[in-house]
Amino acid sequence: MEIKKSLFDNLQNFFGFDNFKGEQEAIITNILQRKDTFVIMPTGGGKSICYQLPALMSEGTAIVISPLIALMKNQVDQLRAFGGTDSIAHFLNSSLNKTDTAKVKQDVLSGETKLLYVAPESLTKQENIDFLRLIKVSFVAVDEAHCISEWGHDFRPEYRKIRQVINNIGENIPIIALTATATPKVQQDIQKNLQMTDATLFKSSFNRPNLFYDVRAKKNVLKEIVKFIKGNTGKSGIIYCLSRKKVEEVAEVLSLNGIKALPYHAGLDAKMRADTQDKFLMEDVDVIVATIAFGMGIDKPDVRYVIHHDIPKSMEGYYQETGRAGRDGGEGYCLAFYSEKDIEKLTKFMKDKPVSEREIGTQILKEVIDYSESAVCRRKQILHYFGENFNEAGCNGMCDNSAHQKTYFDATEKLQCTLRLIEQLGEKFDDQHIINIMMGVENSQITSYEHNKLPEFCSGKADGEILWKSLLRQALLDNYLIKDTDSYGLLRLSKSGRSFIEAPHTVKFIMNRPMEAADDDSDENAPSATSSLDTQLLQMLKDLRKKISKQKNLPPFVIFQDPSLEEMCNHYPVTIDELKQIQGVGAGKALKFGAPFIELIKKYVEENDIDRPVDLVIKSQANKSALKVSIIQNIDRQIALEDIASSKGITYEDIIREVESIVNSGTKLNLNYYIDEMIDEDRQDEVFDYFRGSEQDSIDIALKELGSDDYTREEIQLMRIKFLSELGN
Repeated sequence: MEIKKSLFDNLQNFFGFDNFKGEQEAIITNILQRKDTFVIMPTGGGKSICYQLPALMSEGTAIVISPLIALMKNQVDQLRAFGGTDSIAHFLNSSLNKTDTAKVKQDVLSGETKLLYVAPESLTKQENIDFLRLIKVSFVAVDEAHCISEWGHDFRPEYRKIRQVINNIGENIPIIALTATATPKVQQDIQKNLQMTDATLFKSSFNRPNLFYDVRAKKNVLKEIVKFIKGNTGKSGIIYCLSRKKVEEVAEVLSLNGIKALPYHAGLDAKMRADTQDKFLMEDVDVIVATIAFGMGIDKPDVRYVIHHDIPKSMEGYYQETGRAGRDGGEGYCLAFYSEKDIEKLTKFMKDKPVSEREIGTQILKEVIDYSESAVCRRKQILHYFGENFNEAGCNGMCDNSAHQKTYFDATEKLQCTLRLIEQLGEKFDDQHIINIMMGVENSQITSYEHNKLPEFCSGKADGEILWKSLLRQALLDNYLIKDTDSYGLLRLSKSGRSFIEAPHTVKFIMNRPMEAADDDSDENAPSATSSLDTQLLQMLKDLRKKISKQKNLPPFVIFQDPSLEEMCNHYPVTIDELKQIQGVGAGKALKFGAPFIELIKKYVEENDIDRPVDLVIKSQANKSALKVSIIQNIDRQIALEDIASSKGITYEDIIREVESIVNSGTKLNLNYYIDEMIDEDRQDEVFDYFRGSEQDSIDIALKELGSDDYTREEIQLMRIKFLSELGN
């Protein structure tokens, strides 16, 4: 009773809470009784209080082993704010200089420090072990304990040395291991490695009922992301990408589109990362675009959405990253984009790894593929992965699959046949092998086992691969089968599976929805193929162009070319900034000719009550912008085009195309130094006069009119560039 009163007093005095959440009270009591404690609790469940509060109440200093400097800093800052003194919590890691380290050790030795956060790399240093021997350690907290297991999504070899170090520091030191993501296999690894098989296990449900899970085919992904964020203006969000390059690119596109976004990855210096983190916490920035380096231990309760630009490497990673949304119990939208190209990239990353690591990595990745492609309730699949059964009716439409219309098929006979086949084959094969038998795929493994001679071989080809994938996935989710992770994911029959073979009952399974193929990245910003051209507006824009061309005595194509007018009819730009984003316009042309066009479009939109698809006018970085800038600089220095092409490792045809693109977007280039060397003045004048009087800018027609014996295609092309640059820009 005394401990209970003391617990609540300390919770109220230090953290300002009146009640514990979930099993926090039981966990804290267990560690205060100096018992080994293993906590599996989802992100947002309140893990940190489980070791912070007992540390404050115990004699001595608690050692908290944590993998990230950002996480340590965040928690130490919070504890100091609660405790009112800097000495109450410290961290010891590579970011400290000698003076800082001496101050930390002095505070710890004086007994003022109740929590000392240590990186696993720092913990194993002999000087730190010698120091920790001098103090009374109340207990050791191993945060992010899944890092111990090769089956975890964030394996760190240093974590496997923790037990040995604890033994060196002192005897009978209790341990509390904590993680937000642990499959049964990972749980087993953690307990075995930390030698805490007798620990009290506290496992909360992995269900986060406030999170909406949505997986989409990766098509026009930047457009989709900008559209989603614009629809959630003012809300905080995190976007995860697999590479630093993609992080930078996505952050740049968001910024160009008026979204307050910053990149975050390990390639940025520590100060910039800390500043970015602070800006996100202080809401100076709405969106962080990050590699997985961001978010661990970031205590921001009101992140409203987490977007995966690239599908993650593991279900643990996906669960932990999506878990950063809606930690306050409020709205949390988890949107992931999936494409087979991403899977190919992730598979390539693994090819140079040792065989055992590659085998594990392949199995972990396969779970992500099955999750993404399945039409079964996302929540059911996530919870099954973490060893928890869930009735999909409890999802309440909080995932795309539960909300979508589903197609069912009668699986009774096919399931019985499949289970019987797995039994006959001695439960020695994985799901892909079983699918290959049903589909009649004659690969080396099938033929070496002579499974191409089985009566089942090719018997399911007419049903299609999607059906067999759907069937095996749901046989696992409904516990007819068990996947043996220790043995390369081989399928074993469960008790229910064996019963079903003997006494089948009617079973209906959901057919997977085929994921659409993803477009190439180069097409991400292309206009939507479904958008229909507004022909009435197009004619009005062409009439306006003709009128302006007569006023300025210029051919119409100098003002805006047809593809630009057509894109205006899809996107209805009504400001100069929006017009600049139209293909082939650019800043120069928008400022020189744009005003009457946007006035006409604005009036047309108002009169016809048009709902403008502004969310689809995505401003993007100019393709190869660095190359274009370099070409402009070299032309300013009057370097020959052949030499520029050679220095950039591109062909002469490529350089001409790039120069045309620069001029078409409204930038003025002076190529006289180059053209004067190639074409004499009289011939230049003749071509110039031709284009001035022509309504078309076709090189083929110009060659025909001017005579292909007198001019080469290259000469006409260069003169057209000069003409457009001088008169249009």
